[in-house]
Formats: sequence, structure tokens, C-alpha cells
Amino acid sequence: MTSLRNLLAAAAALLAGAAQADINIGVSLPLTGPASGLGIPMKNYFALWPQTIAGEKINLIILDDATDPTNGVKNATRFITEDKVDIIMGSAATPVAIAMASVAADSGTVQLAFSPAQLPPGKDFWTFRLPQSNAVMAHPMVEHMKAHGVKTVGFLGYTDAYGEGWLKDFSAVAEKSGIKVVAVERFARPDTSVTAQALKLSSANPDAILIVASGSGAAMPEKGLIERGYKGKIYQTHAAATRDLMRIGGKDVEGTYVVSGPAVIAEQLPDSHPSKKLAIDFVQKYEKAYGAGSRNQFAGHAYDTLVVLEKVLPGALKKAKPGTKEFRAALRDGVETMGRTVFSHGVMNWTKDDHWGFTNETGVMLKVVNADWKVE
Repeated sequence: MTSLRNLLAAAAALLAGAAQADINIGVSLPLTGPASGLGIPMKNYFALWPQTIAGEKINLIILDDATDPTNGVKNATRFITEDKVDIIMGSAATPVAIAMASVAADSGTVQLAFSPAQLPPGKDFWTFRLPQSNAVMAHPMVEHMKAHGVKTVGFLGYTDAYGEGWLKDFSAVAEKSGIKVVAVERFARPDTSVTAQALKLSSANPDAILIVASGSGAAMPEKGLIERGYKGKIYQTHAAATRDLMRIGGKDVEGTYVVSGPAVIAEQLPDSHPSKKLAIDFVQKYEKAYGAGSRNQFAGHAYDTLVVLEKVLPGALKKAKPGTKEFRAALRDGVETMGRTVFSHGVMNWTKDDHWGFTNETGVMLKVVNADWKVE
């Protein structure tokens, strides 16, 4: 009997050794600072994630990067050296996500970025973006401008990578459509006033002004333009597709045009839209937990991240054990080759040569009407 018990114990030990380890995921979000309006909704949705995916326990380590690239690098480094994560996620702030990409690449760890982080060619081998690229979102915006007779545009955007990226991509798309950027002004994320910039743009009197800002920070420059008497059309980017724009902007943002992913207006999508089912599922889950009208662009990205993991983790687990470089490599290959996948924010198709994935048909134009979103 003793011998049999010993054999059973040994067999149990072998089975335990064969079991997969927990999957550790490090998430860096701007929970404070100028981009907190993006990070907090994402953290909210992460709280709704299941505890297991593909039968394995998921450990989420969520840290605040305070919208600061230095903090983002510290967080990413901690994830690698202390937490031994299998995946890095973040940040929702573009400059922070860019800074984190170097840590991900040096460590050979997949980074799922929550911002349209533009990296030098070949430097995004380990980085995949969840949001739509600026160029993809500029496409429906420019088409809307053309349809509304806009010929000249003023630009008022962040001095950082998000602002400059939008200026470059929007200008290229607009030029092809005969729309000219006639005035460019910039401001820093922590700024509390854009009086001088607003006066210059109002004096230039373009048909429309494109504001490139995010979350709660997107309302301040628009209020500044209205206070300086600007009467033309105002457009905002997908980083402004949150309720903070209306909460802080009030009547000054009525009539604003905002480009967004489809998840924000799930119920207004036609039944034929491939994302309608998932977009409604996202909205129902999020607003059941956090209240009617609480949905936004970035919480939708947290939902879509779960879609990615549910698709790629089973294959990666067949190839290697969590906590190993082989598992991280299998995850990267799985994300890159997962093929056409429906998200709440559109149809994604990452490939070897495209770690952005979304097409020009992804973005939708919204208008602020009576403090709510209306599809244009």
C-alpha cells in the first residue's frame, strides 16, 4: 500500500508540474495626469475581465503612469524584471506608449498599445496597436469636410507625438482632397489656456479647425476658440470620443464633429455592420457596471484586448509555458497571424507588415447634439 501511495503521489506531482503557470500581464495606464480620462475607463473595463482565459488564471498588474513617459518606462521595466510578465499593455497616452515600446522590444515581450503610437519602420516588431491609426481616422474626417464645403483648416494640437502625428497624417490626407491647412498652433498637455493660439487661429478664419487633444483635455482648447469668437466648424480626434468632452465643454462643444470607432455608438450601427454585435455587448457590460452613457472609445479597446487574448492564448499555450521567452514569442506570432478578427471597434487584420490593422472604413463621424453623440 505504501508503494502504491508513493506512486500515486509521484504521478500527482508530475501532473502538477505539467500544469500551466499563471499568465501575468502588466498594464500601464494614465490614471492621473492630462490623459486620465482615457486610462480610467480602461481600468474600469479591466475590472470586468474574467479571472481565467483559455483555462489559465490571468494576473493583471495595473500601474499608473500619470501620463508621463518616464513613469511608463519605469512601469514597463518593473513588469519585465519584477513581475515577469508575458504581455505588456499600454499606455493610452501616445508619448508614454512610444517610450514603453523600447522596453518591450529589448525584452522580447508583446506590447498591446492603447494609443496610435507611431514608431520608426521596423521598430514595432513587438508592438501592436489597439486604436485606429491617425491616417485611418483622418479619412472619414476629410470626407466629412469635403461634403460640408470645407476648403481651409486650422490646426490646434498637442506639442507631443500625438499632436505631431495627427498633423502629419491629416495634412497628407487633406492635401489629396484639395483641403489646405492654413494655420498651425500647438499647446502642451498640462496647459490651462490657449488664448494666444486661439486668437491667431480666429484671425486666420479657416473654414474649420481641427483640435488634437485627448479626454478631458480636449474641451479646454475648444472653449478657448469659442471664447475668442470663432464661428467655423470644429473637429476633434478619436482621443476626444469620451463623455469628458461634453461634461467639461458644456454648450461650447455643441455641434462639434468627433471621429470615433464604432463601439461608441453601438445602437446606431446598421444591422449589417460586422461590429454591431460585439459593440452592443461591450456597451451593455460596461454600462451595467458603470451607468448609462459611460461608454467611450478607450473602454472599448480594453474589451477588444480580451478578444485578442481569447483568440491567441490557446495556440500559444500549446507551444510553450507562460513565463518563458518561447511563450512570449508564440504570443507575438499568434497576434501577428490571427487573421481577420471582428472587434467592437471594427475589423482588425494585423499582418507581418501591418501592426495597425484597421482599414479606412473603420472610423465613424459623430456630432455632439444635446450633450450626446449622433452619427453623421
